[in-house]
Amino acid sequence: MNQAGKTVFFRKDYKAPEYSIEKIDLNFQLYDTKTKVTAISCVRRNNKENRSPLILNGENLQLISVKIDGNVLSSSEYILDNTSLTVLTPPAVFELEIVTEIYPQENKALEGLYQSGPIFCTQCEAEGFRKITYYPDRPDILAVFTTRIEADVEKCPVMLSNGNLIETGSVEEGGRHFVVWKDPFPKPCYLFALVAGRLSCVNDEFITSSGRAVDLKIYVEEKNLNKCDHAMVSLKKAMEWDEKTYGLEYDLDTYMIVAVDDFNMGAMENKGLNIFNSKYVLTSPETATDEDYIGVEGVIAHEYFHNWTGNRVTCRDWFQLSLKEGLTVFRDQNFSAEMNSPTVQRIKDVQILRNFQFREDSGPMAHPVRPETYEEINNFYTVTVYNKGAEVVRMVQTLLGREGFRKGMDLYFHRHDGQAVTCDDFIAAMADATGTDLEQFKNWYCQAGTPVLEVSSHWEADSSSFHLTVTQNCPDTPGQKGKNKKPFHIPLALGLMTENGKDLFGKNGCKTEILHLKEQKQTFTFTNIAEKPVVSFLRDFSAPVDVKTFQQDEELAFLMKYDSNLYNRWESATRLSASTILDVVRQLEKGTPIQFNELFFDGVLHSITEKIEDPALLALALELPPETALALQLDSVDPDLLFQGRTIIKRELATRFQNEFLFLYINNQEAGKYRISPEAMGRRRLKNCALSYLMSLNPPQDKFLQLCIDQFSKSANMTDTITALRLISHHPGTTRDALFTDFYRKWEHDSLVMDKWFAIQAMSSHENCLSTVKHLLSDRLFSMENPNKVRALIGAFSSGNHVQFHAINGEGYSFLADMILQLDSINPQIAARLVSPLTNWKRYEKRRQILMKKELERIAKKPGLSPDVSEIVNKSR
Repeated sequence: MNQAGKTVFFRKDYKAPEYSIEKIDLNFQLYDTKTKVTAISCVRRNNKENRSPLILNGENLQLISVKIDGNVLSSSEYILDNTSLTVLTPPAVFELEIVTEIYPQENKALEGLYQSGPIFCTQCEAEGFRKITYYPDRPDILAVFTTRIEADVEKCPVMLSNGNLIETGSVEEGGRHFVVWKDPFPKPCYLFALVAGRLSCVNDEFITSSGRAVDLKIYVEEKNLNKCDHAMVSLKKAMEWDEKTYGLEYDLDTYMIVAVDDFNMGAMENKGLNIFNSKYVLTSPETATDEDYIGVEGVIAHEYFHNWTGNRVTCRDWFQLSLKEGLTVFRDQNFSAEMNSPTVQRIKDVQILRNFQFREDSGPMAHPVRPETYEEINNFYTVTVYNKGAEVVRMVQTLLGREGFRKGMDLYFHRHDGQAVTCDDFIAAMADATGTDLEQFKNWYCQAGTPVLEVSSHWEADSSSFHLTVTQNCPDTPGQKGKNKKPFHIPLALGLMTENGKDLFGKNGCKTEILHLKEQKQTFTFTNIAEKPVVSFLRDFSAPVDVKTFQQDEELAFLMKYDSNLYNRWESATRLSASTILDVVRQLEKGTPIQFNELFFDGVLHSITEKIEDPALLALALELPPETALALQLDSVDPDLLFQGRTIIKRELATRFQNEFLFLYINNQEAGKYRISPEAMGRRRLKNCALSYLMSLNPPQDKFLQLCIDQFSKSANMTDTITALRLISHHPGTTRDALFTDFYRKWEHDSLVMDKWFAIQAMSSHENCLSTVKHLLSDRLFSMENPNKVRALIGAFSSGNHVQFHAINGEGYSFLADMILQLDSINPQIAARLVSPLTNWKRYEKRRQILMKKELERIAKKPGLSPDVSEIVNKSR
C-alpha cells in the first residue's frame, strides 16, 4: 500500500499463479434487464504442497451460487467482498461452477459486458472480465474457452464469440435460441469476447498461403453495410502482408470484426472476434476523410497482427504490455508504410512521438516502456508503451538488419507460441537468433525519459578527417529521480553531404551509415573526407531521442533543399520553421520590431517551386509545427504569444507566396471519381494545405473565401468538405454559421460525421469558442456516455485548441475539471484520459500554473474519486 492507502503494484513482486485454469465453459443467458452467467472451470493447483486459498477477481457482480465438483459451497467456505471471491480450502484438482447475475444495460463504464444501444458487447482488456464472472483475471492464466449464448431470436439474431461456431439451436422457452462457440487456442480471459444483437454482415474469403479458406465477416448495423468495403480490403491486405513478411498464417476458420458506436478504445484484438469502435471500420468518400481511410487501414491491420503478437504469444503480466502493443504498432507502421508512402508514414509516426510521447516523458506521468509500478493499469495504455515501444522494436531491427530481425521473430514464435512471456524473452530471442549482445540495449525498457543528445563536429583539412562527438544524457523523471541512469545503446543513422548536395557514403549503394552510440560521450572519426561535410544526422529518426540544435540555420536551409534522405529534408524544414516561429515569439515578448529569418522563407519558396515528386511530403514540409509541439521547446509557455508568433509566420508566408499557393491549389484539383491512392490523397493534402495559407490572410480576400465556400458546397468527398468547414470556423460571421447549420442538417443522421462537426467547433481559434463548446454540450446529438462524442468535443477543445483552452482567465481549466468530475462517475477511463492537458502545468508561465494546479486540487478533493483519475491527478499535483 502507498501512503494514500491505494494499492500499488510492482513488477518485482510478480509471482507465478498458484492455480491454473485448463478450460472454462461459459453460459450466457441474455435478457432485457439482466444477464445470467454460469462459468464452469477446470482448476488445477500448480504446486501440490501449497494449500493456499483460490482468489478470484470480481467486481459489480451478484453472486448466485458457488459449487466445487457439483457440491454447493456454504458461506463459511468462501469469503466474498467488493473485489474478490476467495475459496478457502479447494482440492488440488476440481471443477468450479460459479453463477452470477450482471446488468449490462446499466454498465456505462463500457468494461466487461455492456450494451452499445441494443447490441450486447464486451471489453475485457485489461481487467474487464472480472465484471462478467469471478475468475483469476490475469494474463498469464491461459484456458480453452467454450461459450454458449442464449437470447431472444428477434432482439439478438446474431450471437458471436471467440473461435469456431460448433452448435446452434432453439430453446424450450419461446422465442429464444442459442449458439456455442469454441476457441481451440488457450488464451487469457482479457481476450474473451461476446457480441449479440441485430447486426448485418459483409462476407468475403481469404485463401491462406497453405491453401486454407478463411471466412471473413464484418458485422455492422444494416444502415452501414455500404461502408465496409475499405475495411474488408484492408483486412485482406494485412493477412497477405503478414504471410509475406513474417510467414504468419491465420489459424481459425473464421475471422470476424464487429463495429459498435460505444467503445473506450479504437479496437480490441479478441481472438477471432475483433470488436471495433465504428470509427475504425466505416468509410465512404462522402462521410470519411483521407485520414479516416488511412486510420481504418492501420487499425484493421494492427488488430489482425495481434493474432500472433498478442494472442498466440501474450504478455505474462501487465508490466509487459509493450511486448504486444509496441511490437504490433511497429508491425502496423511498417504495413502502412508499404501500403502508402514510407516517408510520409515515418513522418506521421515521429509527429505522434514528438507531439505526445515526448510531452509524456517530460511530465509527471513519465514511465519506462516497461513500467515498474502502477496503481490503475488502464492508465498505462500510453504513447510510451505503444509508440515509444514501437521505436524500441524499430531500433532492434536497425541493429540486427531486416534479415536478422526476421530470424529473431521466427525464433520468438518457435519458443513461445501458446505462452505468456516478457519483454526480456523477446530481446533474448533477437539476441540468440543473431548472436548479438543486446544486454545494454535493454536499458530502453527500464529507463524513463527522452535521451538528449549534444553533437559537435570538427573537420581537419590536413588529414582529411571528420570527427563527430555525441554526448547522451537522460534527464530525471518522476519515479526515477536521482537515479544514475546508464547509457543507452543508440543506433544513429548518419549521412555526410558535400556542399553540392552529394552523399559521401556510397558502399553498396548505401548513403547512410549506422553508428553505435554506447558511451555517455563518444567520438566517431571518418577518413578520406576531402571537404567539410554537412551532417545529415539521425536519418529516418533512427532513435527516439531529442537532439539539441547544433547546426546553423544555413545548414538546415541547405538540408531542407538538398538532403537525399527525404525524412531528414522534412526534419530540417520543421526545425527551421520552429526556430523561426520561436524567434518571433521572443521578439514579441521583448516588444522589439519583428525581423524574419529569410533563410526559412527562401527554403519554403524553393520547396514550393521545385518539381513535386510526392505532394503529401511537400504538404507536410509546408505545415507549421503545432503549438503543442512548439511549447515543448520553451521553458515557460505563454500560449497567447505562441499562437500570435505562429500566426504571424503563417500570414507572412501567405502574403509573400500568395500566387504560388494559389497555383498549388488550382493545380492539384482532381477531376473524376474520388480515389484513395497515395498520389490522390497527397494531392488533396497539398491542395488543402495551400488553401489553409490563403485563408490565413487577415482578413481572407473575398476570392479565397469564395474558394473555400465553393469547396464546401461542391465537393463530393468529406476530406475537402471538412477542410473547408474547418478553415471557415476561424472566421465568425453569418457565412460560418450558415455552413455549420447546413452541415448539421445534411449529416445529423450519421454519428461519426457529426463527431467531426463537434470537433471543428471545439478547435476554432475564435474567442467565443468555449461558450460554443458549453452550448454544444446540450445539443441533442451529444452524449457524455459516448466516448467518441466526449473526445470530439471536450477532448478536442482541451487537447487540440491550445490558445483557447489556455485562456488567461482560467475558464478552460475550470471547464475541463467540471467535465472530468462529471465523467468520473460515468466512465472513469475516459475521464482519466481527459486529465492530460492539466498534467504539464509546470511548463506554463506562473499565472497559468496557479490556475491549472488549482483545478487539479479541486479534482483530487472529490469524495470517491476513481482510481483511474486519482492516480494521474495525484502524480501531477
